[in-house]
Amino acid sequence: MSSASSKEIRKKVMYQIFVRNFSKEGTFKAVEKELDRIKDLGVDIVWFAPIHPIGEKCRKGSLGSPYAISDYRKINPEYGTIDDFKSVVDAIHDLGMNCIIDVVYNHTSPDSVLAKEHPEWFYHKPDGSFGNRVGDWTDIIDLDYSNKDLWDYQIETLKMWAEIVDGFRCDVAPLVPVDFWLKARTEVEVVRPGCIWLSESIDPGFILQMRDLGIIAQSDCEMYRAFDILYDYDIYGYLTEYAAGCGSLDDYSEAINRQEYIYPDNYVKLRFLENHDQPRARFLFPKERALRNATAFLYFQKGMTLIYAGQEMGVAHLPSLFEKDTVDFKAKDNLDLSDLMKRLYEIKQDELFADSTYRTKTYEDNVLKAIHSRGKRKIIGIFSFKGEAGIIPINAPDGVYENLIDGSSIEVMHGYISLSGEPVIFEVSR
Repeated sequence: MSSASSKEIRKKVMYQIFVRNFSKEGTFKAVEKELDRIKDLGVDIVWFAPIHPIGEKCRKGSLGSPYAISDYRKINPEYGTIDDFKSVVDAIHDLGMNCIIDVVYNHTSPDSVLAKEHPEWFYHKPDGSFGNRVGDWTDIIDLDYSNKDLWDYQIETLKMWAEIVDGFRCDVAPLVPVDFWLKARTEVEVVRPGCIWLSESIDPGFILQMRDLGIIAQSDCEMYRAFDILYDYDIYGYLTEYAAGCGSLDDYSEAINRQEYIYPDNYVKLRFLENHDQPRARFLFPKERALRNATAFLYFQKGMTLIYAGQEMGVAHLPSLFEKDTVDFKAKDNLDLSDLMKRLYEIKQDELFADSTYRTKTYEDNVLKAIHSRGKRKIIGIFSFKGEAGIIPINAPDGVYENLIDGSSIEVMHGYISLSGEPVIFEVSR
C-alpha cells in the first residue's frame, strides 16, 4: 500500500462525468454551468471520462468509445478547446473541488498517433499485425510495456496533464505493470504533490481469465502498492447477484468484512452502485425506498463514494458509450435523491468514517447492519435493501436515538430496534 495514501480520502465523494452525454451540448462549457449544483450535492472530486480525441478506425457505434484514444496529448474537439478544458478545471478549483481525468494506458485506437509513429511500442499478433488480447475490445490495440521508451513517453504525458489536473483514474490499470505505475507516481509527484491515483482494478473472474491467456493481471494487493484508491470490483458481483435474486446479501456482507483483514490498514475502496460500465442503481433497485436504502449504504461504506452523473436523480437509463445519448436529468420517472445525498455527505464528514473498525451483518437476507467504531464511539447504519419494515436485534442500550439522516426518533427496546423501511444511521456512545 502506498504509505502516502491518507485515510481522510475515505470521507470524500467523487462525481463522474462523460462530457458527450452529460448535456445536450456535450461540451466543457456546458459542464461548467452545472458545477455549482454538483458542488452543492456534496462533491469533492470531479472525474472526467476520457477527454482525448477518439480514433476513427474500427469505431464502435457512430461516435466511438472514449476509451479508444487516438492522441493522449490532445483534447477531443467535440468537447471544446484546451482553453475550454482549463476553464472548467479552474472553475472546479474555484469551488474547492479537485479534478481528475481518465488515463487509458493499456491500449489506443488502431489509428492512434503512437501506432503511426511508434509501432514498436505495441503488441503484435504472430503475423506481425496490431492486435489486442481481449477479444471483444475490437476498437483498440494493445500497448507493449516491455519497451521502456514507451514508459518515458507515457510518464511525460502524465506530467503534462498534472500541470492542470489533480490526479488520474487509470483504466484497467492491473493490465499495465505495477512498476510502471510506481515510477509514474514518483515522477508526477514532483509536478503535482499529493496527486490522486485511482485504479480501475478488475474483478476476480477477469483476473483469472487474463492469467489463463498468459497476460499480466495484477491483484488488488499488488495495485495498492502504487494507488491510493481501488475499485471494489472484488466484491461488486455479490451485490449485483443479490439484486438479481441469484445471490445472498449475507455473501455480500461477508465479502465486505473480508476486505477489513486482507488489505492494509489504510486501504481505500471506491464504493459505487453504478458507473459507466455497470447498470444504473435505479436498474438494480427500481423501488424508491430500496433505492434510498442502497444509496444511504453507499455513503455509509468505508471508502470513497462515487456518483455517476444522473444517479442523483435516480436516472434508470445507462447512457451508451458509443453514441450521443444525453442523460435526462428531468425525466418524469426520475427519483430525486439530491437532498438525501447532501445529508449523507454531511454525515460522512465525521472523522469516524475516515478511521474506524468496520463490520457488517445481515438479517433475513434483506437487512444489512453496518458499524463504524473506534474507542467509545460507534455509528450504526441499518439498511433495508427491500425497503421493508421489520424488527432486528441490536447491541445498543435501550433508549431513543436520533436518525442522523432525517432527524426522526428511533427506539431501542429490550435489545431490538423497529424499522420503518427507511434507512437509519445513529450514534451510540459507550
